[in-house]
Amino acid sequence: MPAVIVREHKPWRRKDGVYMYFEDNAGVIVNPNGEMKGSAIIGPICKECADLWASAAKAIV
Repeated sequence: MPAVIVREHKPWRRKDGVYMYFEDNAGVIVNPNGEMKGSAIIGPICKECADLWASAAKAIV
């Protein structure tokens, strides 16, 4: 079952030079079309995920 990682504890560098990391790891299970199986995401997600998957950005609680 495919998934999309929306939060990662390991620091990574954005293109503008800022290092980002979260307190925990989190993912969202998606179907083969890229649509979320769940209805809500609890907690923050990175801007890159929100830009690529608009449905994930709308599901933030």
